[in-house]
Amino acid sequence: MEKKLEFKPKGVCCYSISITTDDDIIKDVAFSGGCSGNLQGLSQLVRGSRIDDVIERLNGIKCGFKNTSCPDQLAAALEKIKNS
Repeated sequence: MEKKLEFKPKGVCCYSISITTDDDIIKDVAFSGGCSGNLQGLSQLVRGSRIDDVIERLNGIKCGFKNTSCPDQLAAALEKIKNS
């Protein structure tokens, strides 16, 4: 079943993460704001992956002195969509 989520991340440069999943597979991820090239690359790398695999890989990644990062916020968004 296809699900869509518009997630508002906290503590990072990007201000929105749009996610589309189908069952437990990530179909599309788009970041608004942040480091464009890196986030486009991240979006391409996770497309077609299982939600749980991406959460496991990205959860807890930090950006410099921050307690979170865009990948960590993507993991949080995927947790939300998984539990909805």
